[in-house]
Amino acid sequence: MPDAAAAGSGGGRGPESLDEILAEAARETGASVIALYLPAADEPVLWLAVLGGLPWEISMPWARVALTAASPVSDAVRERRLVWIGGAQEMARRYPRLSLVVPYRFSLAAAPITTGEEVRGGLVLQWPASHPAQLSVREREAMTGLCLRVGQFLRRAAADGHPVRVGGVPRVLPPLRARPVAAAQAQSAVDFAERFPGGCCSLDVDGRITFATTTAARLLGSAVPDLLGTKPWEALPWLDDPIAEDSYRAALISREPTTFTALRPPDQWLSFRLHPDASGISVYIAPTHSAHAHAPLTGPPRPHPAAAASSGRAATLYHLMHLAATLTEAVGVRDVVDQVAEQLPSAFGARALALMTAEDGRLRIIGYRGYSADLMQRFDAAPLTSDTPAVRTLTTGVPGFFATFAELRRAYPPAVLQDGMAAWAFLPLITSGRPVGSLVLAYDRPHPFLPEERAVLTSTAGLIAQALDRARLYDTKHQLVHNLQAGLLPHTLPRVPGLDVAARYLPATRGLDIGGDFYDLIRLDTTTAAATIGDVQGHNVNAAALMGQVRTAVHANAGAAPDEVLARTNRLLTDLDPGLFTSCLYVHLDLTAHLACLASAGHPPPLLRHPDGRTEVLQVPPGLLLGIEPDARYESIEVPLPPGSVLALYTDGMVEAPGIDIDDAVDALARELGRTGPGTMNALADTLVRHARRSTPRSDDIALLLIHPIASVRRPPRTD
Repeated sequence: MPDAAAAGSGGGRGPESLDEILAEAARETGASVIALYLPAADEPVLWLAVLGGLPWEISMPWARVALTAASPVSDAVRERRLVWIGGAQEMARRYPRLSLVVPYRFSLAAAPITTGEEVRGGLVLQWPASHPAQLSVREREAMTGLCLRVGQFLRRAAADGHPVRVGGVPRVLPPLRARPVAAAQAQSAVDFAERFPGGCCSLDVDGRITFATTTAARLLGSAVPDLLGTKPWEALPWLDDPIAEDSYRAALISREPTTFTALRPPDQWLSFRLHPDASGISVYIAPTHSAHAHAPLTGPPRPHPAAAASSGRAATLYHLMHLAATLTEAVGVRDVVDQVAEQLPSAFGARALALMTAEDGRLRIIGYRGYSADLMQRFDAAPLTSDTPAVRTLTTGVPGFFATFAELRRAYPPAVLQDGMAAWAFLPLITSGRPVGSLVLAYDRPHPFLPEERAVLTSTAGLIAQALDRARLYDTKHQLVHNLQAGLLPHTLPRVPGLDVAARYLPATRGLDIGGDFYDLIRLDTTTAAATIGDVQGHNVNAAALMGQVRTAVHANAGAAPDEVLARTNRLLTDLDPGLFTSCLYVHLDLTAHLACLASAGHPPPLLRHPDGRTEVLQVPPGLLLGIEPDARYESIEVPLPPGSVLALYTDGMVEAPGIDIDDAVDALARELGRTGPGTMNALADTLVRHARRSTPRSDDIALLLIHPIASVRRPPRTD
């Protein structure tokens, strides 16, 4: 998909206007990092659309955040509330995964972006470690105003036909600088830096050297032109140590000065002092006589999660830590494939990736990045008898590393270069001692695989294999339980003359559990029918089984007065003593008299849209939930239901969400029902479900039943 930088809105409101809003907010609040997340159109995820204050490389693991994930921005959007994290200890307690991967001192606030009842995204602001533990009233008000301004911008952009699109690399805001500098001042600044006895250099936000003094270059054992535009740990092999890059990240994220020492071969110890601000990091370099000559300038001692590694870049280890933590929460195969495909290539500098499993004697590609669909189709379904690196890796469990195509050709003489790559790693996915698939990482340049990198790649493949095995088991169970639930719900609704009806059932978006939501339409005779909807407490197989029993009981008693139907069903459930309670709404429909008689057992109130478009919430007396008290009594009410009206029955998944008043949500659903124009019930059902999903992300099942009398039904003549 196009990235946010390509998006804008009409009337002269381009992406620069959004830049200005966010940059002004950073100045007003003193935030060091600002991130705008927008929802995907076709899945429950948030994409990072605009980023300021951090490089894209550091933020890449959080480019795509599931709405159901435990993270500040997803919690803020899902629950429609401001989330404040006042420091490292609170972060570790509430979001341990995030704290593990980013073990630095900073404060963070996340808030939903809304316009009216619609959630349009989420905003994240981050402050330096020096920020107080509480968010001030002024900062809170500024953030509220910012969310309002951004929401209005997004709404206007969408209305103009130019919505801000997401899905690729986010738009990165230019760094905020203290003041512009003229050429003469720049030369004076260089002269000033050259006079220092030690060395000075400047890193931009991405960690690249933008300035270095001659003393700094001499201490680093290089020349100024060779350093400019490079990252220190890439230009200087002896600085390719996790501590160096970790110190840069710590300074950039916490905005605190940090210090580390490094040995420049053969025997020169150097001290590095990093002083960060919004535009980058100033580094002071001086000779020292010990690796422990300097302690950190500020803050308590910080653990270095990457320090245990003998070599390799901190970026790789951070990506792997994030991948490992993410895979522990991945549920289905699609989750695992998406996380691996998004994170692994960047962690190892690969250009492309393909993930494969064995199915029915063939190698099936289940995910890829960086390759074309046509190329993947050529390799998909290769028989396990073929002599290819991917097949051999899967069948033998032995990894293959090829630094060049010449190496690959020597091992596999029939090989033909088809993907345009220059180096490959073929890794077995092994779990419980058996290979379940293979993983291919491809590089666009020759790539020598050092022993340490081979070990890390092989271990990572094992981690992926375990996650994939768990995910396949999850998908199997998930399919079984949802097949069970689908079998207990009506496959089609009966045709009732004079009625246009529609139903929707959407399972919960979180976890394996299934719910007990149910609905039904029962044709009683030529002029009467019954409708029911309910929700069994809990989300498991027991709830689904009880749902089937409730439906059966309602069917058996249908035709009696609504209060009596509920009373009889309630007595049956209390006799069964399932330990679960059920809400239920039962409606008797008289299509000749144009009347509906309703009774409720603790169920959300139905909605009625009159023929003139006026909508009301029907106040049905709320009886006790089914299954609690065997002698519970229920009351019924009677309302007109003329042709042209619409009766909407729904479960609480349509209106219930954390942080939202349920009465307000019911009123909002009623307004949506009222402003929807004439059309079929199927179209109206889709509109109401979209409203429920748009107004706030939900984690409960949704059931909806719409009843629309379209014509009068005459009673048949008596034959006696």
